Amino acid sequence: MEAKCKEAYQSFLDIVKTDFTAFIDQLDEGDIEDAADLILESRAKGGRVHISGIGKPGHIAGYIASLMSSTGTPAYFLHGTEAVHGSCGQLVPGDVVIFISNSGETAEMRATVTAIKNNGCYVIGVTRNPESWLAKESAVHITAGIPREGGPLNRAPRMSILAETLALQALSVMLQAHHDITPQQYVKWHPGGSLGKLRDSEK
Repeated sequence: MEAKCKEAYQSFLDIVKTDFTAFIDQLDEGDIEDAADLILESRAKGGRVHISGIGKPGHIAGYIASLMSSTGTPAYFLHGTEAVHGSCGQLVPGDVVIFISNSGETAEMRATVTAIKNNGCYVIGVTRNPESWLAKESAVHITAGIPREGGPLNRAPRMSILAETLALQALSVMLQAHHDITPQQYVKWHPGGSLGKLRDSEK
């Protein structure tokens, strides 16, 4: 393997160690709590949760929707661009949409978020910039700011994806704890694989 490849590899891991640790220390528990409260208030009134994003954040959205659904908060993936071509039909007034966008400024994202709000939904924005358009249009904003992506060119989403994922995993943990999910209930929702088996201590 070429030396430049090994150097890029090590540089990326060094950035993860420094920047990601700093991000964890700066993650605002209040933001996470506000987002959880908004979701719980919406669900108490019959509202639902949807997760959306465009590009790489769209892949995170699918994972987070699945994670939340398996831990007590039913959630649905909302396609970030199909939303303005009819998929907003899955929304009803009072629902919550978590929208993930690193910059919080792109034209495609603005069109989708505007459509979401026009359908009477609350937005939880997840971006690196608390002064971004998305942050200002959101009922609650979670800052997932990280200075470097890592890797050649420092452009391809790497560190920002890790930060956004961790922030929403933290939100899912808070919601799961609120619902007091038992091992028996978790297994009922997740009967397949090794996770679908109760441990001896849980029987």
